[in-house]
Amino acid sequence: MNRVTSLFQIQYPIIQAGMIWCSGWELASAVSNAGGLGLIGSGSMYPDVLRIHIQKCKAATNKPFGVNIPLLYPQTDEHIKIIIDEGVKIVFTSAGNPKKWTDKLHEHGIIVVHVVANSKFALKCQEAGVDAIVAEGFEAGGHNGAEETTTMVLIPHLKSLVDIPLIAAGGIGTGRQMLAAFALGAEGVQIGSRFVATPESSAHINFKNSVLNCSDGSTQLTLKQLVPVRLIKNKFFHEMEELIQKGASLEEQKTKLGHGRAKLGMFEGSIDEGELEIGQLSAIINENKTAHEVVKEIINEFNMAKNQLIDINF
Repeated sequence: MNRVTSLFQIQYPIIQAGMIWCSGWELASAVSNAGGLGLIGSGSMYPDVLRIHIQKCKAATNKPFGVNIPLLYPQTDEHIKIIIDEGVKIVFTSAGNPKKWTDKLHEHGIIVVHVVANSKFALKCQEAGVDAIVAEGFEAGGHNGAEETTTMVLIPHLKSLVDIPLIAAGGIGTGRQMLAAFALGAEGVQIGSRFVATPESSAHINFKNSVLNCSDGSTQLTLKQLVPVRLIKNKFFHEMEELIQKGASLEEQKTKLGHGRAKLGMFEGSIDEGELEIGQLSAIINENKTAHEVVKEIINEFNMAKNQLIDINF
């Protein structure tokens, strides 16, 4: 065991990211049952829907699981109340000030982890008293750090600044990548893209197939002035990039983005018009394996690679 597995009381230091439109109770419970930590992605859920997912997850697993909350979500107060009422013991927060809810969650015995992409917010997390940090590199899918710092650079940098456990995210989905993250100073990994294409993911089959068809260069960070997000280069992406290149104002970009683009693409399956949020890891995802198979494959490869490195001397 290490500090991450001890903190969450899980078998493997693998955390499934709480991705909007992909991470419902089925995926979260499947990852937890496989020995990792499953997260329900509440950012795409109304409060009553979140309560249902929590209750179904509790019925589907007797292992620890958590909820991811983007703090900019307008109904965060209601989500926090439901999480407390339903007895959820682990919360991952993102997209906001980690200090706002940490004390209240701690008062109810809830473990708090915050997602960051730079040193400034990592230090704020430590000051706020969070229990661990997810350090998310530029390779990650969805909303991302504008600094474009890669995981390879971010993890050792934050390791030199904070004492609390670091969980690496961004471009990680294999055992060898997990081992590399540990070598850089992480004590756990958070994986999103690899779980999107699993049968348990709530993503639309069209989106899953798009992920399986990705190659290197299929994704790119866009909307950097508005809200940096890594997307598959589809029709919507190219139209938005063209608009940006022409010098469109933030208001024009907001108008083009509209509302519900992520739901349209990831949940409803509109491959041309929707936002298709996925990480660079999509280039090496080519099979629709179950969450259990993904976790076991990562752990087996991690152990095999670690044993191979033991024999290397210079």
